[in-house]
Amino acid sequence: MKALGISLVLLGLAVAPAFAAEPAKTVDTSAGKVFADAKGMTLYTFDQDGKDVSNCYDKCAVNWPPFLAGKGAKAEGSWTLVKRKDGKEMWAYDGAPLYTFIKDKKPGDITGDGVGGVWHLAKSM
Repeated sequence: MKALGISLVLLGLAVAPAFAAEPAKTVDTSAGKVFADAKGMTLYTFDQDGKDVSNCYDKCAVNWPPFLAGKGAKAEGSWTLVKRKDGKEMWAYDGAPLYTFIKDKKPGDITGDGVGGVWHLAKSM
């Protein structure tokens, strides 16, 4: 019986990485469900980015902080990693790099949607 218990624990450890948590969560906003970071802050996409390429640097990145990936993060499914010029990695969904917006003050705020006609809410496709 003890051997069976140990086997089940080992099997669980081997399978656990296959069920890694997504880097973002979904939150309800006045515009419906959108992706958000761990703090509940809305994530956005930028029309001037390429597939898996960020073009938001300098002042842009001050106003639209990249959704940075933690050390050792692994891409999975629709979630990919984009390497930035400074060597850091940020998350992308379906190839679209993701950002928060400096003017969003609380979880669920969506003040960045439509800014300049190039910023949009990040939603599941």
